[in-house]
Amino acid sequence: MQRSPASSRHLLSFCLRTISAVSLLAFLTVQTYAKSHDSIPERIIHSIEFDARPAYIFPTNPFFKGFDGERNPNRNALSGHLKYGFKFGPDTYFGQQYPHAVQGIGVGYNTFFNTAEIGNPLAVYVFQTSRIVSLAPNLSLDYEWNFGASFGWKKYDAQTNPWNIVVGSKINAYMAINILLNWQINSRTSLKAGIGAAHYSNGNTNYPNSGVNTLNGSIGITRFFGPAQTDSPATCRKTKEKPAPHVSYDLIVYGSTKRKGIYPEGLNPMLVPGSFAVAGINVNPLYNFTKYFRAGLSLDMQYDESANIINHIANKSVPSDPSELKFYRPPFIEQFSAGLSARAEFIMPIFSINLGIGRNFIGKGKDLDAFYQILAL
Repeated sequence: MQRSPASSRHLLSFCLRTISAVSLLAFLTVQTYAKSHDSIPERIIHSIEFDARPAYIFPTNPFFKGFDGERNPNRNALSGHLKYGFKFGPDTYFGQQYPHAVQGIGVGYNTFFNTAEIGNPLAVYVFQTSRIVSLAPNLSLDYEWNFGASFGWKKYDAQTNPWNIVVGSKINAYMAINILLNWQINSRTSLKAGIGAAHYSNGNTNYPNSGVNTLNGSIGITRFFGPAQTDSPATCRKTKEKPAPHVSYDLIVYGSTKRKGIYPEGLNPMLVPGSFAVAGINVNPLYNFTKYFRAGLSLDMQYDESANIINHIANKSVPSDPSELKFYRPPFIEQFSAGLSARAEFIMPIFSINLGIGRNFIGKGKDLDAFYQILAL
């Protein structure tokens, strides 16, 4: 088992548990920073948005292809989303630098038209949207991402829900990305429509964890409250001011638990009983090329309690019942790894998205001698 999925999944799990506190701290930091750079007090422009997203479920598992309790395929889904957002006013530092960025909190109700076996989960998430390019005076191409958790899934149970071999927990991570055409109907109202994709999974905190993936359409309406939403010449001039290139530093700390599957030679895969701890730290010096983008290298260190345990089975022979598996604790050098990764970070107010791919230069055993990927919000 390579480290690459674990790095992303456990970082995702950690972010889900801390995102509320991090968002509040980031918001307070931005408030202080903006006030120190403004000649007049800042203003916040609030918005309310509703959108509907009909979706197609990718049949990546036999369950969705019709191998369920009623032998009916699950191919369609639908979700409705209500979102509160805010943007920084045109007289603030961040309003001048990022005039189209809106961020906030959303709630989405999902149905997969199979309540008995899948449920109708409720997603709670943070989101951010902004302009990619202006196509006409009142028309632009925008993006939006969502990141949070979904609650109320009907999980797999050998007795009561045996056909659902996809979802192994009642709470799952939720991620989505949408590309949207944004038509500004008037100074405070806009209509958005586009396409996107969504992913639900639990990060291997429970099995099964095949994940649910959808391709969706989207149509919604946004209403702003406050000053009229126009791009004034003064604002446009100010946003062209480029900050000087400089080096900044990210420090990412994460921790979680995971389940572990092993693949004994000549036997079927087995799920090891119990959970294992994972913790890590990333140190990223990054060069800021523009106000939107920075890149650099990262030193990544991780401890994985489950790494290489297949080489330390205490049983004289591998038992057929996974619950009877016992292990000696591997030496620390087989559970600790250090690597270097190339990082790229997309910068916006409140949030940054950090992507990386790397290779361990310290790591003994098959589980740690690997390439890996990182996704951090």
